[in-house]
Amino acid sequence: MAENYTKTKARIMVYTRETDAAQYPAGLSRSIHLACSRDGKNYEALNNNYGILFAEAAVDDADIIHAKGVKNPRIFAMPEGGFGIVAVRVNEDGSADEDSRGSVLLWTTADFKEFKKIGFLPLHGDAYVERAQCRYDKNTGEYCILWQDDLGNSYQNEVKDICSLTGISPAHPGVYTEELPGQAPEGAEKGNSVEISTQLCDETALYWNRLYSVKVQVPKRIWARTASEVENVRASVLYSDGSSVQKQVKWELDGLDFQSPGSFRIRGTVQNEQYQFPLACGFGDPVIFPWEGRYYFIATNDNLNDVGFYVRESEDVAGLFREDTQQHLILGLDEERGFVQTFWAPEFHVIGGELYILFAISGKKWGPQCHLMKLKKGGSLIDPESWEEPVRIRKKDGSFLTEDGITLDMTYLKAGERSYVVWSYRRNIGTPYDTGSMLYIAEVDEKQPWQLSSDPVLLTRPLYGWENVNHTINNEGPYAFIADGKVYLTYSGGAADGYTYALGLLTADAKDDLLDISVWKKRCTPVLSYYSVEGIYGPGHNSFFTDAQGNLMIAYHAEDALEHHLRCDGIHRVHFNIHGEPVFDLSAKRDLDPALSQVETEVIVG
Repeated sequence: MAENYTKTKARIMVYTRETDAAQYPAGLSRSIHLACSRDGKNYEALNNNYGILFAEAAVDDADIIHAKGVKNPRIFAMPEGGFGIVAVRVNEDGSADEDSRGSVLLWTTADFKEFKKIGFLPLHGDAYVERAQCRYDKNTGEYCILWQDDLGNSYQNEVKDICSLTGISPAHPGVYTEELPGQAPEGAEKGNSVEISTQLCDETALYWNRLYSVKVQVPKRIWARTASEVENVRASVLYSDGSSVQKQVKWELDGLDFQSPGSFRIRGTVQNEQYQFPLACGFGDPVIFPWEGRYYFIATNDNLNDVGFYVRESEDVAGLFREDTQQHLILGLDEERGFVQTFWAPEFHVIGGELYILFAISGKKWGPQCHLMKLKKGGSLIDPESWEEPVRIRKKDGSFLTEDGITLDMTYLKAGERSYVVWSYRRNIGTPYDTGSMLYIAEVDEKQPWQLSSDPVLLTRPLYGWENVNHTINNEGPYAFIADGKVYLTYSGGAADGYTYALGLLTADAKDDLLDISVWKKRCTPVLSYYSVEGIYGPGHNSFFTDAQGNLMIAYHAEDALEHHLRCDGIHRVHFNIHGEPVFDLSAKRDLDPALSQVETEVIVG
């Protein structure tokens, strides 16, 4: 069950990590990590020792992203409740950041789940801040900020309302002393710690640590007249945060006579259908699509240099990945039609009752652009003649989506009565003026989804360290689902064919105007990374589908080793935690511990 810190008080520590270029590069290590302690001496890393809070990159006048990190984070308690975190912003390589000279970054949090960036606290215009700490003085009603510059000189400032970022006193000489925590997580470059309540520590640890199954329950008795009435009885699997899910049970009904009244003991095995990674190698951007009682698979085909769209068909999901499953070419190389290269990221979507494939493609000149093609009435998904001619996506004025960059990874979502497309756009790729890939959103009319009905709106750029790690500057591969009135839009950042690839999350209420950027909330840390599921490296560019049991499933590509670059496909179940939020990193073993899979009950017939 949930971890229980038995001490009266617990502590939480902030820290960064040592940089390991081969396994944990600077874009990740120079972020704020959290760890909890039950004794004030030994600290347990949260979020699997992966960064939780990332500094945003700077964007210059030429629209170029300059990656940033942090060093020397320090945490402090706030008198009105909650906590503040200050840290020195640095360049990605750890060098001094001229833009933030003389200041420190400030965040606040009430619960260590969500964080609010306040901004830069100006301390001294001419000095580079090396480290800073903050404490509240009850006697004066002011915050005291103690800090050192890069030459070892110590200063302090005072301010009453720290979140206003104004009214800060001039810096004056101070004495900088601090006591750092005890044993820290592996690779930690220590920050400091503060005392928190046992309850808050429990809740924080539950939120950031991996969920796992802890118990399986079935009814003690089942009253039944037929075998089907027993077979319909499911098991309830309980998880470490108190959430649960219903799973099918394969009941052993041999010897149970439904013609003879009586009581019978039976056993069963809880079913936990899983898909062993890797399912298929050399395929990126996988999509699994249920349609008219069958399942279909389409992806970017790395095995054929990303040329051609091939579709697989099967009665079940597992059948899509059998060695003898046929691949059907539905759109191939055609120089005359301008279909030559970058057959990328195909997705099936039902729009206005019609089936489409959204995809990107290039002609002889490299430069992928978003297209779609529509399935003809009564057509077959695996028959190339059943698809209409591909159409390039246009803006509402009739011009192409872009003339000065590339567009790719278009997806579709419907929220309420409104339909939207989201895609990735990038300019000047491969040059010093590379903008990085950005996600845009626009509204479309279901009757003609190949043309936007609104102007494009910038949704997100790769400003966090995990998104632009090692100069990848990447936001791509969006895909959405809606649950309980909320839109969950995943996307990917990092290297698309490497271990740093990871899945980000944007959320908004489905009833809101999704073209209004203020309604979206962007999660600071990935929801799925190479630290999430054992043996899976660089998971990303995902899609979602519902399986035969009604489970929401996530399909993604990843690598099977840290140093590999062959994209392979994986699938696992999306769980919903005790707060109703999706959990994307539940491995097969944690979904259902094999030791809990055997159950038994009493069947009463008659």
